[in-house]
Amino acid sequence: MNANKAPEGGAIVKKTACNAEAKTSPRDRIVSSACALFRTHGIRGIGVDAIAQAAETNKMTLYRHFGSKDDLVCETLKVASAQAAALWDDLENRFPDNPRAQIDGWVAGRADCLASEPHGCDLANAAVELKEDGHPAHVLIDRFKTEQRRRLEDLCRAAGLSDPELLADTLSMLLEGARVSRIATGDHGPAARFERACHAAIAGHERSKAG
Repeated sequence: MNANKAPEGGAIVKKTACNAEAKTSPRDRIVSSACALFRTHGIRGIGVDAIAQAAETNKMTLYRHFGSKDDLVCETLKVASAQAAALWDDLENRFPDNPRAQIDGWVAGRADCLASEPHGCDLANAAVELKEDGHPAHVLIDRFKTEQRRRLEDLCRAAGLSDPELLADTLSMLLEGARVSRIATGDHGPAARFERACHAAIAGHERSKAG
């Protein structure tokens, strides 16, 4: 799926900024390197040898911290989930007791993320790559996506918008679609109108309430 694949083992990988600190623990370096490499090359496109090399450690150390590559994949998805979930705390801090402003903040924040996500959503990409049944990553991805949608629905309900379930689904699908569209057609495709599309959907639910 990703054209920029690296060799499975022993690849010479350019060091990433996230593992530049000499005092960072081997485990943290492994996770941050894996996050960057999976995002750029895909999970299937990078092997544990290349991850260990980028983390300035060795495969034995990697397996001491993570029993398998699948375990490491799950850890990187937990990191991505935590980073994305931090948006909700930021919205609550910036717009306390104002769910309508938090919805607008969510739209603006997701639009900013679209502009800085050249490879799309880490969790959605992992779901596409890891097609086999029973992969432990699927539980993490489903839990995260479900929780994100639930929180959005709660905001829509608290803001007094009509049919908050449908609106949360609509906004979630607009976001996922915009991510794919941006990868396929770039900044000037449909993804460029993500904010407008979201605000149009929200306005429709405000009119329904007023009617």
